[in-house]
Amino acid sequence: MKKALLFEELPHRRVRCVLCAHRCSIETEKRGICGARENREGCLYSLVYGTVVAENIDPIEKKPFFHVLPGSRSFSLASPGCNFRCFFCQNHEISQMPREEGIISGRDRAPEDIIRQALKSGSKSIAYTYTEPTIFFEFARDIALQARSKGMLNLFVTNGYLSMEALELAAAFLDAANVDLKSF
Repeated sequence: MKKALLFEELPHRRVRCVLCAHRCSIETEKRGICGARENREGCLYSLVYGTVVAENIDPIEKKPFFHVLPGSRSFSLASPGCNFRCFFCQNHEISQMPREEGIISGRDRAPEDIIRQALKSGSKSIAYTYTEPTIFFEFARDIALQARSKGMLNLFVTNGYLSMEALELAAAFLDAANVDLKSF
């Protein structure tokens, strides 16, 4: 669990998450639409920081990024959660887990572990994918800043529903984004 970067304090210990365009107003001890961010006594926390639910080494073209380092490998990872509820989602088991089951499971990983594994695999980039990367924004950001210092690119495969505030913060570490609803 990590304190969220993008939220506003409201009266009566409520908070407004400003990570995505839903801008959830969340009562204390409740979660936002994504199920992965919770108000704890007037402070918003990411419940998925450091939780990895999927990781693979993929060809960059699978993301699909045909114009970014063609022929290279990308280390792909996800944490549970999404701010959409698409009935056709091919990854619903992991993207909807926090909301539908109320649980968050996965492997605990530190950003340094991800960087080490990505470099060991020969990957030239890290793709934050499979679920909605906006939901694990703090974790992605911490990984991305380290990846950038190692010469790796950072890629979001996203539904594109992030807020302007999140987009402005992501501009410091994000090299490319692909809007994908993960339906096929």
